[in-house]
Amino acid sequence: MTLLHHIKARIRTEGPLSVADFMAEALLHPTYGYYTTRDPLGSAGDFTTAPEISQMFGELIGLCLAQTWMDQGCPAPFTLAELGPGRGTLMADVLRATKSVPGFHDAAQLALLEASPVLRQRQAELLGQYQPVWYDSIDDLPEQPLFLIANEFFDALPLRQFVRDGAGWREKSVGLNEQDDLQFGLGAAVPQSALAHRISDTKDGDLVEVCEAAAPFVTASAQRIATHGGAALIVDYGDWRSQGDTLQALRKHASESPLANPGDADLTTHVDFEALAAAAKAAGAAFSRVTPQGVFLERLGITGRAQNLAKHLTGADLDALVAAHRRLTHPEEMGNLFKVLALYPAQLTPPPGLNA
Repeated sequence: MTLLHHIKARIRTEGPLSVADFMAEALLHPTYGYYTTRDPLGSAGDFTTAPEISQMFGELIGLCLAQTWMDQGCPAPFTLAELGPGRGTLMADVLRATKSVPGFHDAAQLALLEASPVLRQRQAELLGQYQPVWYDSIDDLPEQPLFLIANEFFDALPLRQFVRDGAGWREKSVGLNEQDDLQFGLGAAVPQSALAHRISDTKDGDLVEVCEAAAPFVTASAQRIATHGGAALIVDYGDWRSQGDTLQALRKHASESPLANPGDADLTTHVDFEALAAAAKAAGAAFSRVTPQGVFLERLGITGRAQNLAKHLTGADLDALVAAHRRLTHPEEMGNLFKVLALYPAQLTPPPGLNA
């Protein structure tokens, strides 16, 4: 049995799957899911994230959180958490950059939320000295100050897609055609109360994405931050408001149809930051202005850090550093595509590099 056989059997039994259900099967099926069966990162995998490009990214994230921790009076203990930590590279860079911050490591309790057994093992190998605790649910995090990182986490959460039809919405689904191949289809037009606010800025045929799975993560984080203090840094590609079909598949660093190889390709979508901000506000936290990643990193001093590193490099190593700086910050690379949103206590100011 393959995941494709499993999905086809489910469609024959239950009918067409929502895009969210298809993504959940493709990414998280316990036996055949993409994230549960492999390490997808790096040149040998299917995609590369910012921490894998350069240590500078994680170092600046770490110093941003450490400064926020100091600005809030150095609470102890506190939870230092990451959603979807990958190989643990980002958190390792965060911890290395903050080891000289007095009291930070002593107060930090490392919490990792990771669905992949393969990646949990990688994280244990890299971060074992910091005594991490793995959690299956964000609701299980301790009720104490929370300093949280989510880098390219929300883009992989399953979402639903709706196409505007008059005053109603037709949900996009995954079914089978006459050749028994997977194909997209549309359901009947029905009202969607969650999309009532989108009638004013869409027209017939426009597609809107709704990620219901994101709200629980934001709500649980924001509640702890509002009650106990802390901050969350969310870094992902997307924009303030969802518009258009952004579902994409990546396999071996190349794009392909999301239906081509379920379970063997990474599926991602652009993040609707407006929805994340709304969930945070409802839970009592404040949120920063959505800021391009390049602007955020420049404000934190990435160019100065790159210049310091460059003093000790020559040849190919220096070329790689220059290329990494460009990739992380340039508007035509990750600099504008990726955005940063912070959550923080309503009575305080946002973390460094971000504006209210």
